Amino acid sequence: MSATESSQPANAVEYMQHHLTDWCVGCNPHTHQTSSIIDFHAFFVDSWLMALLLAILIGFVAWRIGKNLDPDHPTGMQNLLETMVEFVNNQVRDVFTSRPNPLIGPLALTIFVWVFLMNFIDLIPVDLIPTIVTWIGHHIFGVEGPVYFRAVPTANLGAPFGMALTVFALVIFYNLKIKGPVGYLKMFLFHPFGPYLIPVNIVMTLIEEIAKPLSLALRLFGNMFAGELVFMLIALLVLTHSETLSWSLLGWYPLQMLVGLGWSIFHILVITLQSFIFMVLTIVYLGMAHNSDH
Repeated sequence: MSATESSQPANAVEYMQHHLTDWCVGCNPHTHQTSSIIDFHAFFVDSWLMALLLAILIGFVAWRIGKNLDPDHPTGMQNLLETMVEFVNNQVRDVFTSRPNPLIGPLALTIFVWVFLMNFIDLIPVDLIPTIVTWIGHHIFGVEGPVYFRAVPTANLGAPFGMALTVFALVIFYNLKIKGPVGYLKMFLFHPFGPYLIPVNIVMTLIEEIAKPLSLALRLFGNMFAGELVFMLIALLVLTHSETLSWSLLGWYPLQMLVGLGWSIFHILVITLQSFIFMVLTIVYLGMAHNSDH
């Protein structure tokens, strides 16, 4: 959701660049960018920090609910958690034809809640968290110059790819465990066109396997990055007129609030849908890995 005032650069281009720049360790100190799309020397502190804080929050809430479980008089949070668990278990049962792996349900629930909360940060006023971090950096740690902080982890390509590659590693692990090394190799050699087109089978299966983490990561990243840009553009409705049309801001503030509210309501559907898709695709990919006939 857009903020009405910002302590960030007043120029629209600088404003966008500032909000799209990560707190990165190992990036170019002048451009604050990585040397390439894949750079293992770069560490995005802001994405890691926000994801870690949300993971701690999830663990704490789950611990509190588990500590106070009451089957006879369930609280609101317990009812919500039980509803979510039942919903996820239904998705798992729909995919797994046999008895599902006991890891899949908790993994899917964790993914759904964690991704949803990371996406939900996008609904916080776009300038609020960066302004707080800037204030802390300048007044507590004595940092000079601009402080960069992107609060939405899933709007950074690294976080969705990290989760997608973790899921992909589990897919490979269970393929090897269920099918065995020979069975997994046969999948590349004889699927989908049989034993007479082995080179084509290898290429097609490789593309199919590589598409799994790509589909997980890029779909989530693209939607959240686009949503982040829209919120910045909404914030610029006031920012770009704040110097020259100070009295007319009384007209721009209601417009900004109206547009921001409308996009926020729509974005709630987007962040929920993206969390659901990431969870369901994880279940589907792991279900395919558990299918010894594939």
